Amino acid sequence: MSGKGVGLRPIVAIRAVSRHGGGGPSGRSGPNSSGCWSGRRQGSMAPRYFHMLALAAGLLLIFATVPRSKSQRSRRYMETSRIPSRFSQEESAEMKEALKGAIQIPTVSFSSTESNTTALAEFGEYIRKVFPRLFSTSFIQHEVVGEYSHLFTVRGTDPSLQPYMLLAHLDVVPAPEEGWEVPPFSGLERDGFIHGRGTLDNKNSVMATLQALQLLLIRNYIPQRSFFIALGHDEEVSGLHGAQKISALLQARGVQLAFVVDEGSFILDGFIPSLKTPFAMIAVSEKGAIDLRLQVNMTPGHSSAPPKETSIGILAAALSRLERTPMPNLFGKGTLMMTLKQLANEFPFPTNIILNNLWLFRPLVSRFLERNYMTNALIRTTTALTMFQAGIKTNVIPPVAQATVNFRIHPAQTVQEVLELVKNTVADDRVQLQVLRAFDPLPISPSDDQALGYQLLRQTIQSVFPEVNTVTPGICIGNTDSRHYTNLTSGIYRFNPLYLQPQGFSRWQHLKRARVCDFSEESIQTQDTPASVTCCVEITFSSMESTRKSQSKPMRPR
Repeated sequence: MSGKGVGLRPIVAIRAVSRHGGGGPSGRSGPNSSGCWSGRRQGSMAPRYFHMLALAAGLLLIFATVPRSKSQRSRRYMETSRIPSRFSQEESAEMKEALKGAIQIPTVSFSSTESNTTALAEFGEYIRKVFPRLFSTSFIQHEVVGEYSHLFTVRGTDPSLQPYMLLAHLDVVPAPEEGWEVPPFSGLERDGFIHGRGTLDNKNSVMATLQALQLLLIRNYIPQRSFFIALGHDEEVSGLHGAQKISALLQARGVQLAFVVDEGSFILDGFIPSLKTPFAMIAVSEKGAIDLRLQVNMTPGHSSAPPKETSIGILAAALSRLERTPMPNLFGKGTLMMTLKQLANEFPFPTNIILNNLWLFRPLVSRFLERNYMTNALIRTTTALTMFQAGIKTNVIPPVAQATVNFRIHPAQTVQEVLELVKNTVADDRVQLQVLRAFDPLPISPSDDQALGYQLLRQTIQSVFPEVNTVTPGICIGNTDSRHYTNLTSGIYRFNPLYLQPQGFSRWQHLKRARVCDFSEESIQTQDTPASVTCCVEITFSSMESTRKSQSKPMRPR
């Protein structure tokens, strides 16, 4: 784990080692690996579910933890004290069963006003049963917020250090039975995968975070720095009753956070031609969004004597103009140029020369990025026609035609700028525009050498996934609960410890999906047998004083 340019010695080193996994240094399975952003068969991009647990444990311990000992400040003790190097076979089996049980609870959010509240209440009881230590430890406070969301406050030994927060969400999108190889809420383990809605979005993060905390409690560790775990119950429908209320509660208490970590970006492997090594992208911002309704009202008629123009025709022409007129290419504004510069030397000649000289080759690279729909989403505000309603009978010309368009707003633009561009493109006063929902992109969080959250997350990723040489800042093209916490911190980072590979991604492209980061069928790769994979979590403390204000080059913030 490298700490170059960080300004402090590495606080925690965590190593996750796959003992019997195939397909690469991390034990990931190539053809069966897949990830967030779409899909009928959702396979894990992670080498194993336990890599996520290891990363969660690392985040919980990322600021030096101390054992319950009278000699808490004993450097010699800290250098020799460590968590056992492996999960026991029993612990590994319990981790799997806990995740399966979580998947079997159908915590579905249908809309902003409708959710399976019975299942959400059941999930609250379930985590009490599975993680009893979290509810009986004196320095952990648990609160239910907004009826079904959960907030854990873990008090550290040094109140002068600013706390941080780990986010995840309990709810899932609906899962119709058709198209699934197994029942969507079965939690069935088959062929090395645990199947079910929520295995990747996002009960894997929920369970890994809580399991990691319980693991540390069992080993009698307490943190030096306080932190929060916030589990929202309505992220899939904008998080207004979960994350937003948790944020408001903490703000009312005067809480300010060092940083926040949520779901979002991934380890990308094989997506860029000629780049043979995987790299991790930490999303330091996420796109804004607009749900825009377009409506045309005309006089009703009969198909036997149709008018020259109909509501459907007028609206269809307007939508066609929107599709044929993409939003401006904003390559060079945002984080993507920085990402490419950091990756430049990983490419062979001549790509390395091109990326190291973007001042000259920027137009060429910009046109290249436009050609792929995934990279195109990184350089502009995207336009997606998602709903169209008109007509009730084959021989009746409808008086009203409606369509809904979803825009994902690039960080260099605002809601108002996009609406103005839409109005100019539609250029037809007969087409009425109504904003159903809108919010601006999130500010770009710092990722320089002094950005505490980014650097500690980077260190942890490279320790858990030693085959990942490069960690870069990026943008999340979806939306997460983290947008509700901008009032508490300027450091918001989005990362899933999962591999995203084109082998798994390409087989989903033709299938319908509700939205980016929703899966039609989900499964997460786990060990083929309880003994086939063991994750080794090795925690080494290099300096108990490294996060204190006596440090010569402190990171932002303390």
